[in-house]
Amino acid sequence: MNHLLEEIMQERLRQARISFNLAMTATALSFGVSLAGAGLLFTNQFPEGTVTTIGGLASSAHFIRLAKDANDRLDGLLKELTD
Repeated sequence: MNHLLEEIMQERLRQARISFNLAMTATALSFGVSLAGAGLLFTNQFPEGTVTTIGGLASSAHFIRLAKDANDRLDGLLKELTD
């Protein structure tokens, strides 16, 4: 039981690191896409700018939600094992 708990904690740490790196990468990409969208908006290309900006924000939100879901599942499993 102790070994299983330790493995889950190690997996939780591994996924937390991956989730953090993914969230940072998605945030950086979203920032870049949003800048591109703002550039398109400033050059009077409104439809392309709007689509680009919304796409960047939506992809960032999706990656962050996936990372949070994985962390929540591991937290739930960890809680079950320690109760």
